[in-house]
Amino acid sequence: MASTTLDVPSRDVPACAVARRRPPATVLAAAGIAVVEAVAIVAAALTGLDGLLVATHRPPGALVAFLLLALAAWAVFGAGGGLVLADGSGPRLLTGVAVVELGVLAVAFVLGLTTSSLDGLVPGLPVPAVVLSAVAVPVGKLLLATAPSATAWSDAGPRPRERRPELTEDQRSLRAVTVTVLGFALLAVALLDPGAPTPDVAAPASTGQH
Repeated sequence: MASTTLDVPSRDVPACAVARRRPPATVLAAAGIAVVEAVAIVAAALTGLDGLLVATHRPPGALVAFLLLALAAWAVFGAGGGLVLADGSGPRLLTGVAVVELGVLAVAFVLGLTTSSLDGLVPGLPVPAVVLSAVAVPVGKLLLATAPSATAWSDAGPRPRERRPELTEDQRSLRAVTVTVLGFALLAVALLDPGAPTPDVAAPASTGQH
């Protein structure tokens, strides 16, 4: 009698794929620091922009736009480096941003010791002390991203992904329009004059005679 049992090929998940589902703690910590730092940069940029727009002596619009673009690039590359590391694509972007941050902090430390141009940057605190405290962030990212477990995670390569459906033409157009509108909105906020502050009007003197 013929057997009716069908041989179904086994689809066991490889052990390496199961092991790569979750990044090690060092990778998660480095990525978390990078993302939190990016959020802090955006918050500081918005707070500083509000102060610049209401200041009496407002810097040129081109300088404000350059600072906004620099801070935006810093936040994007910083958070992107953490996400790329968590994905397993390597720590190069994260470590590159950390090295640049150390260079900027070194310049700020020297300027804080030799000049008074940065004295008003952090009211009530000496600039060298603030810089030395901030050094812990890029150094921590470098140590975590170059730890043995993080290096092994990066050497294994990025995690496998399921193929996602491609965007339609309408979705691509909507994405391009959204990015363009956001860019023009940021430039408009930086370049347009919100209006000169109104001078204090002296109270009218009493004309009554006693």
